[in-house]
Amino acid sequence: MKRSKVGIVGGTGYTGVELLRLLLAHPHVEVAAITSRSEAGQKVGEYFPTLRGRTELAFSDPESGDLEECEIVFFATPHTVAASQVGALLKKGIRIVDLSADFRLADKVQWEEWYKVSHPAPELFGEAVYGLPEVNREAIASAKLVACPGCYPTAILLGLLPLLDQESVDLTSIIADAKSGVSGAGRGAAVGTLLCETSENFKTYSASGHRHLPEIIQHATSRAGGREFGLTFVPHLVPMMRGMEATLYIRRAPTSGPQSEGIEDQLSPRAVHALFTKCFENEPFVDVLPLGQHPETRSVKGTNLCRIGIFRQPGNGPIIISSVIDNLVKGASGQAVQNMNLMLGLPETVGLEAAALLPG
Repeated sequence: MKRSKVGIVGGTGYTGVELLRLLLAHPHVEVAAITSRSEAGQKVGEYFPTLRGRTELAFSDPESGDLEECEIVFFATPHTVAASQVGALLKKGIRIVDLSADFRLADKVQWEEWYKVSHPAPELFGEAVYGLPEVNREAIASAKLVACPGCYPTAILLGLLPLLDQESVDLTSIIADAKSGVSGAGRGAAVGTLLCETSENFKTYSASGHRHLPEIIQHATSRAGGREFGLTFVPHLVPMMRGMEATLYIRRAPTSGPQSEGIEDQLSPRAVHALFTKCFENEPFVDVLPLGQHPETRSVKGTNLCRIGIFRQPGNGPIIISSVIDNLVKGASGQAVQNMNLMLGLPETVGLEAAALLPG
């Protein structure tokens, strides 16, 4: 079978090297180009010793034209880079998987409000398909431009998905208490991510409003059937390299009288577990754990899996959903490969079957 040629723009960051690691092992694609202005000409295996002996590729300048022979090009770049470059590639018939935030929001004004810069290609907003396969599988398969979700939105949306059309839950006051490993901050040097700053430390950040908040609200609202959706989302930085956990708190809809007992039955841990199991029964990368089991980040390290646990404490407390992913795989590069598989008409699990690393 002929291999499809793919390229990577922005290959020197954590998501870029994770994407390259996955693609080099993929049986149906050939990495034809990987670009970096700062490292142009350097062998990839010299820059990343983990890939020594796995590829003879060298980084090339994005303007070299190497990307033009590709069928699909991935952008693992800071925001605005993809938006300024994908138009020319799309005109040549090259399909795009963008791991940045450039096309995750549908509204230009909202995007510019959160990212504090003018969007370079507002005309492409309507073309981008949101790359969460569990929601948009058919649209992704035929898309020319796929916007991969952020890591926090992936963990949170998958943890909410089965409940978004349930009238028995209150969608107006959901709490998402989320934690990420330090790799989520990227590979660039910064004081806040130094070992001495993050080790033995645990803190909130962007508590007054994280850039992933409007993304989560937009895509949850689109699944909520016109119902009002409200979310308090607080991210935390934890002293580990990779991994993400989101604890979600969802209360029942306010009711009284006989109807209240029926809703209580619908929101019992067993009923909610059955709902999640049914929703994800055919999803290869969502694992709903047996009732009462707690998911752990190390159980998904290096994999494209999201593992979900379901809980409720005695009394009239909220449903508690715990969702874990590897922020660099299902939260970024693995999900990008999953999207690519759909776009190429391949089984979406190809190249993503590896078990988690242990210890880890």
